[in-house]
Amino acid sequence: QVQLVESGGGLVQAGGSLRLSCVASGRIVTINTMGWYRQASGKQRELVAAITSGGSTNYADSVKGRFTISRDNAKNTVYLQMISLKPEDTAVYYCNADGTSYFGRTFDSWGRGTQVTVSS
Repeated sequence: QVQLVESGGGLVQAGGSLRLSCVASGRIVTINTMGWYRQASGKQRELVAAITSGGSTNYADSVKGRFTISRDNAKNTVYLQMISLKPEDTAVYYCNADGTSYFGRTFDSWGRGTQVTVSS
């Protein structure tokens, strides 16, 4: 079983910055892709950014140039640095990770989410 715990959300004014962190723990052998998703009120969950174990990244068009995803493989941690935040970035941000756990089992786990609110 693999658990993900996010931190770093909060209330910030438009134009401000936040840094989200997500730590994976449990019966982890390897983690492949780690990513951040978000879900605004009344909308579907969407991919914000993802990063592979080799460091390849993928971003939603709406956040390119403003958000940066990174990871520390030794700490099983993924980060999302967000700058120039806009009110439309307001959402619950969820961490996701997939990989292999003990006994060859695979996992695809989600965190409980952290609220990011951007005021205008």
